[in-house]
Amino acid sequence: MCWRSKGTFLKLSQEVEAWFKQAQANGFSGMEYSYDQTVETGHHRIETRQVWAVSVSQLPPLHRQSQWLELSTVVMVYRTRQLWNKTTTEVCFYISSLEADAARHNQVIRSHWSVENSLHWVLDVTFNEDASRIRSGYAPENLGLLRRLSVNLLKREPSKLSLAMKRYKAGLENEFLLKILAASAPS
Repeated sequence: MCWRSKGTFLKLSQEVEAWFKQAQANGFSGMEYSYDQTVETGHHRIETRQVWAVSVSQLPPLHRQSQWLELSTVVMVYRTRQLWNKTTTEVCFYISSLEADAARHNQVIRSHWSVENSLHWVLDVTFNEDASRIRSGYAPENLGLLRRLSVNLLKREPSKLSLAMKRYKAGLENEFLLKILAASAPS
């Protein structure tokens, strides 16, 4: 999880943040850690991610550590994002049950955001899911399931139209709706 230093994780996040700050000041001397760095370019920006993963055994006991089953690693991610007109930085801290492998943590953290970008964003933009007023009983779950099913069906249709346009066209033309359904049928 990426803390913003508020909520129930305040004490734990403060401890982890303070520990990493001290470890960096000492150059991580005398301790084992894993480090990974990636640089990605695209969309007119350069994003650099530095990841440090340290086994919990290297740290003093953390706040309520026993409540975190299989806790084995703390992770710090330092992101620098360069746009043509400005540079931003962000530092996030994570706890994990995975081994202290910075490259693996970097990949897991990035893949989490791909789910957010490829599904949740689509549901909000194409189906306006965040504005839904349906809140009682099983209706939110059922409609959420139908929306996700619809996204999957629309993505399988091979035309180059956007998902929003495919949805709109399927509402107007029964032939296109049948084409979407046929694209998802097993061969």
